[in-house]
Amino acid sequence: MTISNGSYSVPSRLRSAIATHQFTITAEVMPPKGGDPSHMVNMAQLLRGRVHGVNITDGSRAVLRMSSLASAVLLKQAGVEPICQMACRDRNRIALQADLMGAHALGIRNVLALTGDPVKAGDYPKARGVFDLESVRLLRTINHLNQGIDLNDKKLPDGPLDIFVGAAVDPQCASWSGLQKRFERKVEAGAQFFQSQLISDFDRLEKFITQIAAPAQKPILAGIFLLKSAKNAAFLNRNVPGVHIPEDIINRLAAAEDPLKEGIAIAAEQIKLAQTLCQGVHIMAIRREDLIPEILDRAGIEPVYSVPTAGTQPAGQWAVV
Repeated sequence: MTISNGSYSVPSRLRSAIATHQFTITAEVMPPKGGDPSHMVNMAQLLRGRVHGVNITDGSRAVLRMSSLASAVLLKQAGVEPICQMACRDRNRIALQADLMGAHALGIRNVLALTGDPVKAGDYPKARGVFDLESVRLLRTINHLNQGIDLNDKKLPDGPLDIFVGAAVDPQCASWSGLQKRFERKVEAGAQFFQSQLISDFDRLEKFITQIAAPAQKPILAGIFLLKSAKNAAFLNRNVPGVHIPEDIINRLAAAEDPLKEGIAIAAEQIKLAQTLCQGVHIMAIRREDLIPEILDRAGIEPVYSVPTAGTQPAGQWAVV
C-alpha cells in the first residue's frame, strides 16, 4: 500500500485505513479560481494528521477552477495525500485515460470517479458537455487500466496502473431501487470505497447501509457538511437535489447566538452518529476547512497520525500523508 514518488515510495494512509477497517476520515478542498494555489495548500496542510486523505474537486457545480490533477500534485508536494476527483463532463475517453496515466506517473493514486454536474449549473452554461463516459463506465475504465489494458482492449506496454478508486453515493436518493441498482453497478465496476453526499437523515443512512451496502463490504464514508447559518441550511434545501435538512436543525441554527459555533457542534454530533453506523466520514466545510480540526476535536476524534517534524524527511522531498 505505497504511493510512488519518483525515486521512493511512501505508504498510502487512505488505503491502509480502509484495508484495516479503521474509522476513515476524508475532507474536501476546492482548487483556486486562478493560478495561485497558496490558499488551497494552506487549508489542506491544516488537515495533516487529522484526515487520511483530502479530496480535490473537479469543476464542482460546473464552475471553472484549476485542474484537479494539477491541484492534487501540488497537495502531494505539500505533504498531503490527495484524492483526485475526476469527472466525465469535460473529457472524452481518450483524455480521461490520458489523465489517469498522468496521475499514476505523478504519484496520484487515489481517484474519485464522478459523472460531473451539468454545464448549465455553472458559470459557462453555453459550454458543451462531453459525457462520453459516466461514473460507472469511468470505474470500469480504471479497472481496465489497473489490469494493464486500455478501453480498446490493447495491452499497455509499460504495465498496469495502480489507481485506488472510489465512487460517490447518495443514500437519500428518492428512488430506493435506483439507488440499489447504481450502487451495485459501481461495486461491480471496481469501486473500492464510497463517499456519500451530504447526510441529513441518519435513519435513511442506516437503512441504506444495512439493506444495500452491507453485502458489498465496501466502506461508506458519510458526508458531513458544516452548516454556517439557518440561511445556509435553507439555501441547501432549496438548491441541492436530495438534501432535506430537518426543521429542528434549522431552528437550532436560527436560535443560536453564534450560528457558526452551533454548526460546528451539529457536525460533531453527526460524526459521532456516523461512528455507530459506518466506516468513516467525508467532511465538507466549504471555505472554512480550517474549522475541520475543531469539528473533529468536538467529536472526540484523535489525530489519525503524527505529523513529521521539520528535518525528519528526506531533503527536497515531501512526506505523503
